[in-house]
Formats: sequence, structure tokens, C-alpha cells
Amino acid sequence: MKVRVKICCISSVDEARIAIAHGAAALGLVGHMPSGPGVITDDAIFQIAQTVPPPIATFLLTSETEAEAIIRHQQKVRTNTIQLVDAVQPGTYAALRKALPGIKLVQVIHVLDEVSLHEALTAAEEVDALLLDSGNPNLAVKELGGTGRRHDWSISRQIVEQSPVPVFLAGGLNPENVAEAIASVRPFGLDLCSSVRTDGKLDPIKLKRFFQAVDSAQ
Repeated sequence: MKVRVKICCISSVDEARIAIAHGAAALGLVGHMPSGPGVITDDAIFQIAQTVPPPIATFLLTSETEAEAIIRHQQKVRTNTIQLVDAVQPGTYAALRKALPGIKLVQVIHVLDEVSLHEALTAAEEVDALLLDSGNPNLAVKELGGTGRRHDWSISRQIVEQSPVPVFLAGGLNPENVAEAIASVRPFGLDLCSSVRTDGKLDPIKLKRFFQAVDSAQ
């Protein structure tokens, strides 16, 4: 099965077009975050999302954790997928399903230790996909993505093997290690931001190198 690639931190309509032209299956659009790169306004997320053709997925990265706030955020920007970058309150998934039928839910799991395996498999019962990243929500200023760090892929592999839903791998991916990532973790998809950018801007040369490395690894 061909590994899907999600390009995150998309900041403009032009960046969206460049990412899609190089083979991106999904785009990440970053809403307000306590830290990390790629944050854009909700108006910009809406404008970009409206230009993206099916079947490309548009992921709203939201740091909201309560159902009503998440629902309001999605209804403002109109993406077809919600990426929940923090743990949510009990009952949130059911409330989102009821209020936003047809919108896909992706839960981020920040892989820190073996406890992350339990968190992932619990969430997998209620969402459409998992995304394994390298943040740390336990810090005073939460890290909820975009760290550029690699986590323990052996834990990620266990999650992939046991999860009933597709799993994306994020955190420190680049052309040099993506073959190892695919072989070690066997994810459904890959998610990256900083390694395909130069001075914060999406770099077509780096994008091309990454997609070539992905294709060579499969």
C-alpha cells in the first residue's frame, strides 16, 4: 500500500498548490497553538481549505479540548478533517460526531513512553485515524506538534500493529530517515512540516527530495 503524505503548516493557497502538485494526500492547517510553527488565522484556513480539491484532505489542527469550542472552530474554517492535538474531555468524540457528521476525526498521540500505547488504543476506538507525534503536553507551555524531533519508533510500531484505524507518523521525518521510518513503523501515512521548508517557506526542491525518498522506500 502506498504511504500517504501529509504536508503540515500550510500557510497560503500557493503553498497548498505546491504541496498537492508534489503528491500530498493531505494538508495541515494550524490554528491557534500555545507553541510551535505554522499558525495562521482562521480566515486564512478557511480561504485555503476552499481551494483544495477532493480527494485531498484538509486537516484543521486545533488545540481546543472541549466539544463546543472544537465544533465552533471547524464550522468557522470548514475543513473536512479535525486534528485534535491535545487530549480531549470525555464524551467529546461523540459530541463531534453528532454535530459534525461526515467530518473525519484524527487524534494526535504524543509518544512519550509505554503509556502512549494505551492512550492511542483507547482513542482509536472513537476516531478515524491516529497521528503519532513528538510533542510534550505535560510542559508548562505545552508542545503540541512541530518540534522536528523524532520519538521512540518502537512504541509507534506497536501502536500501528494494534490500532484498528490508520496511523500517521510525525516528528523529525526527512529524506535521510524516511525509508527507515517506513520500514520500522509501517504507518498508513507520514506527516511533516519543518524538513520541507527553507526560512519558513515551503521549498519545492526539498519537497521533491522527500517524495522521491518516499517512493524509493516503497
